[in-house]
Amino acid sequence: MRRSALRIAAVLALAGPVLAACGSGGTPNPAADGANTQAPAPADSALDPNATARVRLVLEPTSLNLTTTAGVALEQVLLDNVYQGLLGVDTNADNKIVPALASGFETSPDGLTYTFHLTPGAAFHDGSPVTAEDAVWSLQQVLAPGSKQPNAKTLATIAGVAAPDPATVVITLRQRDTNLTWALTQRQGVIYKKGTDFAKLDTTENGTGPFRLDGWQRGSAITLVRNDAYKGAKAKVAKVVLSYIPDRNAANNAQATGQTDIETAAEATLLQPFTGNDRFTVLRGTTTDKYTLAINNAKAPLNNPAVRHAIRRAIDKDALIKSLGGAGVRLGGPIPTSDPGYQDLTTIDPHDAAAARKALADAGVGELKLTLKIPNIYPAAIGDVLVSNLKDAGIELTVKQQEFTAWLSEVYTARDYDLSLVNHAEPHDVGNFATPGYYFGYDNAEVRDWYAQAVAAPDERTRTDLLARIGRRVAEDAGADWLYQAQTLTVVRKGVSGAPQHHTSSRLNLAGIGITK
Repeated sequence: MRRSALRIAAVLALAGPVLAACGSGGTPNPAADGANTQAPAPADSALDPNATARVRLVLEPTSLNLTTTAGVALEQVLLDNVYQGLLGVDTNADNKIVPALASGFETSPDGLTYTFHLTPGAAFHDGSPVTAEDAVWSLQQVLAPGSKQPNAKTLATIAGVAAPDPATVVITLRQRDTNLTWALTQRQGVIYKKGTDFAKLDTTENGTGPFRLDGWQRGSAITLVRNDAYKGAKAKVAKVVLSYIPDRNAANNAQATGQTDIETAAEATLLQPFTGNDRFTVLRGTTTDKYTLAINNAKAPLNNPAVRHAIRRAIDKDALIKSLGGAGVRLGGPIPTSDPGYQDLTTIDPHDAAAARKALADAGVGELKLTLKIPNIYPAAIGDVLVSNLKDAGIELTVKQQEFTAWLSEVYTARDYDLSLVNHAEPHDVGNFATPGYYFGYDNAEVRDWYAQAVAAPDERTRTDLLARIGRRVAEDAGADWLYQAQTLTVVRKGVSGAPQHHTSSRLNLAGIGITK
């Protein structure tokens, strides 16, 4: 069997924040130039083990149930901190896959059998040891008919899961699956205690991570407390209060006045109080945040590719990024810069309002009135720029801001929309365009075939080439528009160390945060 590089001492994935720097095209690492870094973490003896870290977040989850509720707001808080899978990711190392509840694994030469070895001493928060039977049961629930797990399809190649002994899990596949290990790092790979009543997970938990859920004050904050029984590297603070402050000005004020220690998703145009101020550090980090303009491919006249291309050509992405303080890079396609298959596709549908207007006329579309549905957590400037740009191309756009729960219901679930804007923060999600039932309404048989080939690819180069082919085809079909890839800005007060710096919209490992005495 081929031995995995993960066959090392079990460690926890240490996660980090997210946003970007302005440019005309994507770069492999949009945060590399001029990125601020934190000072080296002080020795543990200099930290206050009884401290409380207060962290500002934007989007509050509607439930804490990872088995039924979609959206990265849950993953951001719960993965790595409260729940773990066999594998995790290190966001400080470009989302490298690392050990979690498995200390390592081996793969058979044909790529159809994965053998995982559980980390010794791992336990649930109720004190029960984590066993292979728990892992088998958890994965079987994802695969079971009627599963409500939003990401269940990513494990569809699994033919069986077995526990030959209490510390070993064997996964057998129907076909090679290059996405398997990545999928196991996500919510669908979380290991629950066998027999867990998923219906009770909306407000309770029995995870395995370095933090336990202490309370959820809806509309305000989620509080986590250190799991002192944790066998891995313990959290450096006793408590973390995650305060949901969607208003950017209010968040800035909270950080400036000491109500929060860390402000994630800081507004680029509002950094003046912190820039050059020795009481704060502003961290810039990479993300997979794709601010995606969904164009309802299943609804006339948007089912006409010419109309979708016209909409894309009408939008001045550089002006949009500038209006946001430079907090983004051009993308041009569905694959972000750090994901396999990325290529610079920004030359497709360059901004040209006159060409957009002509394309609509050539398509026989006269007066076009569209509505944009956008969650109210996003800057109003985005809608303002889109209204102005589309007007120049002869399109009348009405912006409808709504609560995120309403967006989930109307757009994501019911697909009742013309245009929609949302941050697709998830990495490795180009497969959404190979899923006709997804809310984009995009359906291309070749893309579906290429994605299936990529999943079963015999090597990484073949997989990457196929994903790149998908990215280009989706962009050439104007399956959606990608306004920019965000870069994270995180403000950290003096005396706080270990703040997550990269990919914080989708994963926020809090265990490394320390506060000096």
